[in-house]
Amino acid sequence: MVSVARLLPWPAIFDTPAIVSQWRTHFSHSLSCSISSFRFPKYAVVSFCSNSLIASSDSDAPDISLPQPPKQGTLKPGLYLVGTPIGNLEDITLRALRVLKSADMILSEDTRHSRKLLQYYGIKTPLMSYHKFNEFQRGQTVLKRLQEGEIVALISDAGMPGISDPGTELVKLCVEENIIVVPIPGASAVVSALSASGLPTDDFTFVGFLPKHAGSRRERLLLSANQSATQIFFVPPHKLHQFLEETSSVFGDSRRCVIAREMTKIHEEFWRGTLHDAKEAFVSRKPKGEMTLLIEGKAVCIDEAPPDSQVEDELRELITNGHSLSMAVKLVAEGTSRKRKEVYALALRKFGKQLVEEE
Repeated sequence: MVSVARLLPWPAIFDTPAIVSQWRTHFSHSLSCSISSFRFPKYAVVSFCSNSLIASSDSDAPDISLPQPPKQGTLKPGLYLVGTPIGNLEDITLRALRVLKSADMILSEDTRHSRKLLQYYGIKTPLMSYHKFNEFQRGQTVLKRLQEGEIVALISDAGMPGISDPGTELVKLCVEENIIVVPIPGASAVVSALSASGLPTDDFTFVGFLPKHAGSRRERLLLSANQSATQIFFVPPHKLHQFLEETSSVFGDSRRCVIAREMTKIHEEFWRGTLHDAKEAFVSRKPKGEMTLLIEGKAVCIDEAPPDSQVEDELRELITNGHSLSMAVKLVAEGTSRKRKEVYALALRKFGKQLVEEE
């Protein structure tokens, strides 16, 4: 006599009685369910006994299709912003896969890159390129198809569309035309790096890629250096050395930083240390792949407000270096405990006439 036991969810038993009944016809003994002393109350042990010889392999066992979870509603026509993996192809949600399979068209930043993801999951939805060089032209074409009631999914090479990737302009067009825009959350390099950085996560600023112009880049770094929130940047590998040199001169060598590289991939790395240490560690290294670099915020001081003479000196230095009066006021106010109105009034008294003469 051979006995067979199976672990089945209760819904599979009560929702599919016909299948269980069919099983009983193949055995000489009746069906028995035993749950005594069983630690999984959501399941039952279904056992069968037979005088005949049956194979023990799963391939020969009766096939049973368990009830599948219901889909969360059908998709409505509109634009779907689908988050895609930042490295590991398995980091994509079931909802994202359903949208990509159901869409009439997928807009992709790089069709060659995205095709690998779609082929991995057997998705055959038509692809159309959508990047910063054809945003305007493609936007009008896509808008027309959306107005005709199609479902369009937008993906970027990695992460969420519109976050340092194409997508913002198309979203604006849809909002203006009252076309629904649906976010399908997915992997994010920003949040992934922040969560594992060890730096404060309750207050942070996502800066992204710095401007190409040196003056604009320094101005942006000055603004970030005076904030108490954790600062998050995207840095191309060939600009890492330049980035570390510039940030250390503005933030100070002792400011802590984290370099997150190849996240979710085999060679994932989280480097932690000061900006000074980072310069030394990466002076001879040539890391591959775009990096997410985090710098801790400026320590909040509860010292007394600086005197007018100190504020005046800081304003003078910033204005001499080419900053506008309003920008100089903003930088000084954020870096001290003085109120912005007070700094602005002092700036007008000391430098307002000088700036008017220069204009």
